Amino acid sequence: MTDEFRTDDGLTLRYWSWSRSPRAGLPPVILLHGFAAHARLNWEGPGVVEALVARGRHVLALDARGHGSSDKPHDDSLYGEPVMARDVRQLIDRTGAGEVHLAGYSMGAVVALLAAADDERITRLVVGGIGAGAVEVGGLDTRAMPPELVAAALTAEDAADAPERTRGFRVLADTTGSDRLALAAHLRALHRAPLPLDRIRIPTLVLAGADDPLAVRPEVLADALAAARLEVLPGDHLTAVRDPGFASCVAGFLTEDDRHDD
Repeated sequence: MTDEFRTDDGLTLRYWSWSRSPRAGLPPVILLHGFAAHARLNWEGPGVVEALVARGRHVLALDARGHGSSDKPHDDSLYGEPVMARDVRQLIDRTGAGEVHLAGYSMGAVVALLAAADDERITRLVVGGIGAGAVEVGGLDTRAMPPELVAAALTAEDAADAPERTRGFRVLADTTGSDRLALAAHLRALHRAPLPLDRIRIPTLVLAGADDPLAVRPEVLADALAAARLEVLPGDHLTAVRDPGFASCVAGFLTEDDRHDD
């Protein structure tokens, strides 16, 4: 099922919803996808949605602004992870839930950290596809993914003209049918300030691929969070999500009894 809402700054964002005999007392789970992806690609395709629904969870997955079936403006001022974190809080408002669990991957993980730092309704958190960069540069690791070069790849007239180092992002955007100008606008607004990790004291799972250049040294991020554990899976930034352990780690962690974390 799909639904939509209007943001405070006038965009229409779409989200997907799944449930099958949800278990009473379990909060809804909100999923936030990565850059140049969309909700169903990042979460339904790899089996995360099915794994959560099978455990009695009500699942919602948001198509971020500039992505999927949500509005895709080309104005830089309408992007950036802090703006997207406000969208998440607005979606939580829409659910009417007093408590939610939140999972984000890559771009969505940075958004999830910002949202969790400011919203006490988020009581359990999964962040995947990021590592030491979240601590050392304040978000996605721009040392491995220079946003200016990725934006150049996205806006090049021909994929062959894109800088070789970042050509894969152009291929990904074309494969997913993304609006490349909207993605470039987000990159120009990328979050680069310190993340308020000290304010996140809820149980958190840091999930990274062993060969992910955007999630190097994930233990640095796990150590910076008050109640985090780390799981490393085979694969890189794109393939780790398709490892069978990815869906089971996310669903298992989000369905644990909080009492076991004391």
